[in-house]
Amino acid sequence: MKNKMHLAVLGLLLPVASTTLAAEIVNKDGNKLDLYGQINGVHYFSDNAGSSGDQSYTRFGFKGETQINDGIIGYGQWEYQIGLNGAETGEQSGNYTRLGFAGVKFGPFGSISYGRNYGLLYDVGSWTDVLPEFGNDSYEAADNFMTSRGNGMLTYHNQGLGGIIDGLNIGMQYQGKNRGDDAHHTQDLQTQNGDGYSFSTTYDIGWGLSAGGAYANSDRTQAQRSFGMANGDRARAWTLGLKYDRDNLYLAANYTRTQNMTYVDGGNYTGFAPKVDAVEAVAQYHFDSGITPSLAYLQSRGSDMPGIGDTDLVKYIDMALGYSFNANMSTYVEYKLNLLDKHNAAGLSADDIVETGIMYQF
Repeated sequence: MKNKMHLAVLGLLLPVASTTLAAEIVNKDGNKLDLYGQINGVHYFSDNAGSSGDQSYTRFGFKGETQINDGIIGYGQWEYQIGLNGAETGEQSGNYTRLGFAGVKFGPFGSISYGRNYGLLYDVGSWTDVLPEFGNDSYEAADNFMTSRGNGMLTYHNQGLGGIIDGLNIGMQYQGKNRGDDAHHTQDLQTQNGDGYSFSTTYDIGWGLSAGGAYANSDRTQAQRSFGMANGDRARAWTLGLKYDRDNLYLAANYTRTQNMTYVDGGNYTGFAPKVDAVEAVAQYHFDSGITPSLAYLQSRGSDMPGIGDTDLVKYIDMALGYSFNANMSTYVEYKLNLLDKHNAAGLSADDIVETGIMYQF
């Protein structure tokens, strides 16, 4: 299988982070509405049957703004994903709302929004989330406290502190409780959360270099405390990152520690890890010809896990090659070289995956 994977990597092309595009629907009398989306034909090749086969999907959404007065703008965004690998007569899977929030911008005083949005840990985590398909999974997961997308996010952002410090961006966030009202509500431990808060700050130093950090702290639900393996009333995380983006070269890295927050779903361990240390690093070069090679390394290691002790939870090298025909069309191939031990203590998959795809975006 690995020989076939190597041939696939050599024989196909693969794109990296796509350019944000949009089709303008309305722009009149202070009201703007843009439609955006992508259709992604994706196929996985792996010895692991659960990670092999058609993974195609489409994703679309809209962004809108309305001018309330000279200094205040209302805005909203909604984004949805639909799986394209289900039978017409069967139950469709992979259909869900990714984003959905509304808010108000107060000029130099920042913006505030509420709804389904990204947690502030992603303000730094997004810097390494530039691979075609994989990556951004050393500790991040949707509906996992404030590590990625989640519900009930009240978010404040300010860029430049009202013009006082150019390049300095700050964020503050509150997340309300989601699910897990009693100790018997154990079916969705991974996606529950209690009330939580987070902070983030990033600074554009100049010369293409940026630095950032974020912190999050959430109450754990009664079900998580009772059945979630890790002990403690709170789930916490902090992350630090660096980014360099200049002259076609892109480099980014971050280091993160989580406590009672990272969920593990393995054959030998299912529940939250008491402590996880995670690192993500990525390098890309964008050639003028449209070719973009990238190389990334991701690892997270759990500590003091009940019954199994210390063990790697994520560990792989990602090699990708993309080609953009133009701003709307690209093709790509990506090789996830899994470095986990075949007999790792958590019972996690250690198989490699090759992913190929072709994408149209607007």
